[in-house]
Amino acid sequence: MNLRILGSGTSHGIPVIACACGVCCSADLRDRRMRSSLYIRGASGERAVIDTGPEFRLQAVQAGITRLDGIFLTHAHADHLHGLDDIRPLCRDQPMPVYAAPNIMEEVRERFSYIFKDTQIGGGKPRIAPIIVSGPVRIGHLIFTPIPVKHGVLDILGWKITEGTASAAYITDTSGIPASSFRLLERPEAVIIGALRNRPHETHFSFEEALSAAAQTETGRIYLTHICHDHSHQEIEAFCRRFRHDRGFTGIAQPAYDGLELPIP
Repeated sequence: MNLRILGSGTSHGIPVIACACGVCCSADLRDRRMRSSLYIRGASGERAVIDTGPEFRLQAVQAGITRLDGIFLTHAHADHLHGLDDIRPLCRDQPMPVYAAPNIMEEVRERFSYIFKDTQIGGGKPRIAPIIVSGPVRIGHLIFTPIPVKHGVLDILGWKITEGTASAAYITDTSGIPASSFRLLERPEAVIIGALRNRPHETHFSFEEALSAAAQTETGRIYLTHICHDHSHQEIEAFCRRFRHDRGFTGIAQPAYDGLELPIP
């Protein structure tokens, strides 16, 4: 399978509105970070997305997305959900399966109440099939396993994607991973994990926390995502190099960036 980082930024996106910092004004395209999302392509033609943020239309056009077999949600914060209406061209023929935990789906129904009302028929709203998840979901040869994590006090989901014997984990917006969730990961080929900044934050991992948590899975490839404008791509690369040296981590550890393609395995 192949993974594409559709967006690697935090809730503001980068450049941030009205900000003239060095990162927001950077000429390095890797410092331009749309809101976090992941596109998954299976070897047998399966197509899925994790999270539909506010730039989903632009991300889908850039990635050449012409169809999806399903959408998987981590949580219902605006930067991960509010592009849901933009899936309309992808669900003309049949409703789009949208997979989420019960608390997350409840918020989807509140934010997008017009989708679920019968007062409007035809164009103007997406056709979705909400599906509550309580365990692994199979789409063709891909298996999506929900990974419960904490986002401050909130219970949200990461996702493990498995194809055959290979797997990858996508865990964003987390400040804590329970031991039971680590057991679900089972040595993924790659871990894409949220790392807001170097400084601590109440609801997000720092760089050090994210790299340390990912290393616990015994993966060989770590990619940081959901990054704010405190640090440039080059600065985060340097931090990752120091982490690898100090911890003796022999695999890949680096910041993700919009458009990054990751073949798995």
